[in-house]
Amino acid sequence: MDTTILDHLKTLHTAAIDARNGYEEALEDAEGKGLTSLFRDMIALHQANAEELGALLINAGEQADDSGSFMSVVHKTIMSIRSLFDGLDGSVLPGLIDGEKRNVAKYDDAIAASGAAPAVVATLTAQRSKIREKIALMEQQNAAYEAAKV
Repeated sequence: MDTTILDHLKTLHTAAIDARNGYEEALEDAEGKGLTSLFRDMIALHQANAEELGALLINAGEQADDSGSFMSVVHKTIMSIRSLFDGLDGSVLPGLIDGEKRNVAKYDDAIAASGAAPAVVATLTAQRSKIREKIALMEQQNAAYEAAKV
């Protein structure tokens, strides 16, 4: 497999682990209140994506590093601080939406670079679609949250 494709897969794999770690912190800090069902869904989504991406890397003879990056620490810290001051309610949705849109952009880049690997493109396209569905759900939740504040 092309090294450019492998680099994109590694980036996506790390991003999925970092996102999962942030949502795990959010779930813990939410203490069963607020957006816990969303946090659980996002943990499951990013865990599944990380596993699939890890399998693609392993099948290509690469190592799938499950430790994430420094961004895991950043995501966890943000969630902990938000939990302390504002709680983890609908007010966190714009940040989550923005983060997931950045993830989708990474998928767009990876898909564009993976044109010669149809199996990779199929996996990435399916994962990107699932993230987009969650973004749409979060945008609906955010609109409802904003409407309720008025």
